[in-house]
Amino acid sequence: MATNIPILRIGPTLIVPVQGDLYDQVVVELQSEILARIERTSCSGLILDISALEFVDSFMARVLNDIARMAALMGTATVVVGMSPTIAIVLMDLGLQLDRVPTARDLECGLEVLRALRAANDEL
Repeated sequence: MATNIPILRIGPTLIVPVQGDLYDQVVVELQSEILARIERTSCSGLILDISALEFVDSFMARVLNDIARMAALMGTATVVVGMSPTIAIVLMDLGLQLDRVPTARDLECGLEVLRALRAANDEL
């Protein structure tokens, strides 16, 4: 894996603990790796854990949003977990938002959100 960011699989869910200093190229590589893993595993859920990040710039926010949208096109629901107050404030100050991407306080809550999303999809 080129980015050295683990992509963990637990049952039908991929968990990506995004951490460290992320340069634009690393973020793009991570996006490609996540999408390739979704294709290989046919997972139904993706959790992007950003609790270890101290800062998210506009490019990173756009890529997180893009990952979630691309994953949805591949049949995988995405939840972003662990957003700090600082990151939430920066995103609001920049006028950015994660379009139609559910967020949760922590990993446990994120897994609950995914369960609810799967249950809603099963009802359709």
